[in-house]
Amino acid sequence: MVSPPGLDLDALATFLDTRGVALAGPLAGEVIAGGRSNLTYTVTDGDHHWVVRRPPLAHVLPTAHDMAREWRVIAALQDTAIPVPRTVAFCDDAAVVGAPFYVMEHVDGHVVRDALPAAWPDTTATRQAMATALIDTLRALHAVDPEAVGLDGFGRPDGFLERQVRRWWQQWEASKTRELPAIEELHARLLAGLPEPSRPGIVHGDYRFDNVIYSPGDPARIAAVVDWEMSTLGDPLCDVGLLAVYWVTGADDPDADILPGARSGLGSGFPTEAEMVSRYAAGSDRDLSALEWYVALGHYKLAIIAEGIHARFLLGMTVGEGFENMGPAVPLVVDRALRRADASGLPGLQGG
Repeated sequence: MVSPPGLDLDALATFLDTRGVALAGPLAGEVIAGGRSNLTYTVTDGDHHWVVRRPPLAHVLPTAHDMAREWRVIAALQDTAIPVPRTVAFCDDAAVVGAPFYVMEHVDGHVVRDALPAAWPDTTATRQAMATALIDTLRALHAVDPEAVGLDGFGRPDGFLERQVRRWWQQWEASKTRELPAIEELHARLLAGLPEPSRPGIVHGDYRFDNVIYSPGDPARIAAVVDWEMSTLGDPLCDVGLLAVYWVTGADDPDADILPGARSGLGSGFPTEAEMVSRYAAGSDRDLSALEWYVALGHYKLAIIAEGIHARFLLGMTVGEGFENMGPAVPLVVDRALRRADASGLPGLQGG
């Protein structure tokens, strides 16, 4: 068997055997395109299909790419209303494939990135259904009682927002490839404008269209929420703010090309960002009056993540395509954040 980069299929087969997974034949696997952080593989023995997740091959920052955290939250949500893949096995022994990893069942469906699936009607109704499912699933996640699903202690909600700003700044300092005064300004404004936090809940950390799997025949149903690598307990409005960052209206949006993960190629007909926020607010008792602060935090995180990916790209330690676009996007994302902060009207965030 020919192993893809970062995943020794012989070692994986031996590991699965020790966990009681009977294989129908030799394993075959490949990297799933689209990911820019943790590596995701599809693996099959000819009869069954699984997905394997492991950290990047290099430049892994402290507290990032924690497979145990991903595994724990997915396992906790197995029997809730939040759709997640069925878990198979977790391995914390880095000697097996070179890093901790976990295995979950493959979920049939569509990950929608650059175009609607050919089987779906290319209509406004399809886009509205997709958006509604995405927003309602996020709101449902934020309503889950962490203690009731065994996630008490999964994070530290007290001081969460300030800690987010400071920890992401540590990530910037550890991964930056150049000096960028604009992100220093954004960092200072985020600290100066810290809002009163929302009620603690489960935070996905990178919630967007291409981190869910839509049901094959139904754009109104999400079959699984995936990519939980940044999940924690904290202020759920961080998810809403980051989703707003990604919510590019269409290809005519002047910022469509600068945002890693934006869905501008999906065409027009989606709700506006304001309509998305209104949909979330309509079924939630959370105060969204300081949402622009969370949007600024979302830009800040996205810029720092992109810089870390750019650093791995410069080291030649990325797997897949599109990584050359990450570095140039960083200052553009930060500038976009500052423009919105200028117009926010929020003390501290608006700047002097």
